[in-house]
Amino acid sequence: MVKAAILTIAAIVIGVVAWSGEPLLLPVAMLFPALWAMAPTRTTVILVSAAYFLVASRDLPQGVVNFYASGMGVGLALWTAAAIGFVIVHALLWTVRRGWRRAMRYGAAALLMSVPPFGIVGWAHPITAAGALFPGWGWFGLAATAIGLLAMTTRYWLIVTLVMVGALTWSAANWRAPTVPEGWVGIDTNFHSSEAGQYADYPQQMATIGLVKRTAEQGANTVVLPESALGIWTATTERLWTRELAGLDVVVNGGATVIDRAGYDNVMVEVSGERAAVIYRERMPVPVSMWQPWTTGGARAHFFANPVVEFAGVRIAPLICYEQLIIWPILQSMLYRPEAIVATGNGWWTGETNIVAIQKASAEAWASLFGLPLVMAFNH
Repeated sequence: MVKAAILTIAAIVIGVVAWSGEPLLLPVAMLFPALWAMAPTRTTVILVSAAYFLVASRDLPQGVVNFYASGMGVGLALWTAAAIGFVIVHALLWTVRRGWRRAMRYGAAALLMSVPPFGIVGWAHPITAAGALFPGWGWFGLAATAIGLLAMTTRYWLIVTLVMVGALTWSAANWRAPTVPEGWVGIDTNFHSSEAGQYADYPQQMATIGLVKRTAEQGANTVVLPESALGIWTATTERLWTRELAGLDVVVNGGATVIDRAGYDNVMVEVSGERAAVIYRERMPVPVSMWQPWTTGGARAHFFANPVVEFAGVRIAPLICYEQLIIWPILQSMLYRPEAIVATGNGWWTGETNIVAIQKASAEAWASLFGLPLVMAFNH
């Protein structure tokens, strides 16, 4: 009982520190597999897994309250539901057997939490730490981190921890934020008309266009706007933007919504003074609030579609909002060797929480791991 309490408290501390929105603290999450392996019983595994996941996603209830303008009960219900998958996977795959069997079972759990269906709520995945530990190592750094996670479940976990501390110390001493391509600018906004059920109206469209024009006047030729910045994408919206950008040497990547009879797509649009086109359809919209497969009218999930797209003549890995918190979208994109990562979000609903900070930290870690430029744009 005492050991269970100690492990649970340790899981809480790890969840708080690792998922605070600071990229260089992400490696703390690598201690979770050690706690999982130290659990003496399956009940303790359940407690440890639940504590880690719930604390790592601690801001979700308040975000749900803000999004739905509801009571805390709805937020707590969704928070708990999201944790169930994580807890079930780690509890069922835990074994009392030590050695390689336990390590392989943790590897299976980590893999299941990386891809659909469990990966749909695969937040707080320790593998995200790879970019903070091995910047520039790419797939080799990912493999080294994966091996480290497996080794953390063995009796050599303390040695592995010391090795990872050494790697992190070296990384922190040489840490550089991902670069931004020359001439590219990501614009953060603060439009609250992007709230649930509301879309960018004419005044907001003109205000956003004004931001783009001022940025172009300052020398930018490629501008990235946040998720939903362009509102509902229609022929009228397209004409407005192409007309206003006519004569400007600038190309814009803006978030928008494309609606049809069955539902809608959360997209990125490339627009200039000459043309406009939808270039990316989100692979994984936010479950429940956007993606609602049990009904019609929600956002579609294009799970493994368009992992890379061309924008402004550059092959980019696009990540919209929720995709920055889970694993398979970014790794799928990396298989196609993009030249940059473009990460956007609409965080009006996050309020004073650190959800956006965690999204940005995750995006920075992945960009650092693969040595790619990163352009971010968020509506706060």
